[in-house]
Order: sequence, then structure tokens, then C-alpha cells
Amino acid sequence: MRQHAAISVIVATYNRAELLPATLDGILTQTTAPREVIVVDDGSFDQTQAVLAQYGGRIRTMRIVNSGKVAARNVGLLQAAGDFVAFCDSGDLWKPTYLAAMARMWWAEPSLRVAFGDFLIVQDGIWQTQRKFADAPPGFWSDLRSIGPMMSAFDNPIVDRLLDFQPFFPSCMVADRRFLLDIGGWDASAGRILGADFATVLRLAEHTPFGIMQQSLAGIRKQAAHDPADVQAMKLGDAQILEHVLQHRPSLEAHAGAIRSSIVQRRHEALELAFARRDFPAVRDIARLLPTERQPWRLRVKSRVAAWPAPLRGVASGALLAAGSALSAARRWGG
Repeated sequence: MRQHAAISVIVATYNRAELLPATLDGILTQTTAPREVIVVDDGSFDQTQAVLAQYGGRIRTMRIVNSGKVAARNVGLLQAAGDFVAFCDSGDLWKPTYLAAMARMWWAEPSLRVAFGDFLIVQDGIWQTQRKFADAPPGFWSDLRSIGPMMSAFDNPIVDRLLDFQPFFPSCMVADRRFLLDIGGWDASAGRILGADFATVLRLAEHTPFGIMQQSLAGIRKQAAHDPADVQAMKLGDAQILEHVLQHRPSLEAHAGAIRSSIVQRRHEALELAFARRDFPAVRDIARLLPTERQPWRLRVKSRVAAWPAPLRGVASGALLAAGSALSAARRWGG
């Protein structure tokens, strides 16, 4: 990072008035002060405007018609004047040294295009201890080039790795502003599909050097763990995003086989979750998205059971779920 380079921070918010103060206070008390803080209110109808007014000239604010968080981030990006841009969603938190640590990435490797940091989950005001990056499957962090203490970079595109594990969140990202504008900013083409951020991360993953900050200096606030319905929806959303980017990005053709396999796998897992929840309409809908020849026999059976009349379906599904539980227990006991 150039000696006098500056970071613009962009906050997209929608009906998060109760969370905004902690987010903004964390940004405004960074040991490396941002050049500017731009808050884009995506059409909130709660007390967001009153909260923002309390910060006066310490922040720049703009209000837009509700368009979704991806579009709101792009509005802020177009207004930013810094050499670099950082994003912090209005439910998330930064420790005081976050921007300083991310700035050191560019001092160490000025050619970086984008960098992501590790993070922790924050629940009920308590920072958890399990780092997101530590959940990566074996080999995910291989081929990293060290550029300094707790700092590394990928020098080859990592699209295929993200099909198995996606640890990069918007509130942990800093990018070269000109680079981000040149590639089209946040990918808004996916609209409001659940998990739309995945499309942008895949876009960034095609470019290098791609920086990795191993410190957990960001906190992602969550109210509770995802229940099975949430996980099911996320898997279906990610599959839809993967279909979308494959259709609209010729640059991903080299990864087409891996992407199609990931789409099928995510839908298989979503079907299993729907069946376990006895959400039989969802089972039928998901089954229609899957080629029959690609479905394991157990999924074909579950898809057929989901189409039976309610009394038979209830008995059969109960038996299948009980058999599945017994098989899993036998495998655990068998070592």
C-alpha cells in the first residue's frame, strides 16, 4: 500500500438501527483511521436515519430505494474516493486494529488486488473462539506465499477451492478500488438470490495476487445457529448462484465440470435436509432440478416417497429416517 494511500469504508444497511452504533463506533475508532465512511441506507423504514444523524459529519450518508445489499455496496463504491475500499455490513464488527492489519498487506505486497481476513462469530455480544479459516478442508490453504507475519497470498486462481469451502465474507474484505471498479464491482447480476455474495467472491477468485490475513479481527454477528431450513435454503441459493455464473461468465468454462458437480452435490444435500424436515413439496421441487441418473438410489427412493399420498408418505418417511439413523449409529460404533 502506498505510504499515503487511504481507505474508504462502505457500510450497506437495511433496518439495522439497533446494530448500527456498534458497527460505526468500531469503524470510527480504528487505529488506522479511514479516509471516509460512507453509509448507504438501502431504504430502511426503522430508526436508521435518526441513528445516522447522530454521527454528523463523521460519516457520509446516502439513502436509496431498496435494491438489496449488493446494489447498495456498489452505490457506495462509486462514491468512494480512497485508493482502497473496505466493506463492513451493518451487523458486523471490527476490532480496533483491523484496518491497520489489512493496510500492512499492501505495504508487504503492493500488487495485491484484494485481501480477506479471518473472522469470528459474535453471538449475544460474545466473541466466539473458533476461527472460520480453521474450518477449511485439508489442502485448502496449500500453495500460499508468505508475504509477512500472519499474511499470505494466492498466486493462482482459487475458483475450484471455493466450490468446497467458502470462508470469505464481505465484512472481511479490502480491495484496490480501481481494480474492483474495473471488474464490475460487486456482482449484482444475480439479483437477490440467497447467498448472492458468493457470485462476487467467485469473480474475485479469478484474480491474483489474492491476499489472506490470518488474524481474526472481524466479528460476524449472528443471532443463533442456522436451523436445517436455513441450511437447506443456503445450499439451494448457492447452487442457483453457481448455475448463474456458469451461464454468464465465459472465463469459468475451464471450471465447468467442477461447478456442475458442486451444483448437483448441493441439491442432493438440500433434498436430504428437506426430507428429514418432512418438507415434501420441497423434496419434489428439488428432485425436478436433478437428473435422475445423477441421483443416488436413496434419493430416488425419497423423491418417490415424497410424491405418495399423505398417509403412506408419513409411514414410509418415518421408516426411512429411522433406518438412516440406525445406519449412521452403526457406522459410528463400528469406528
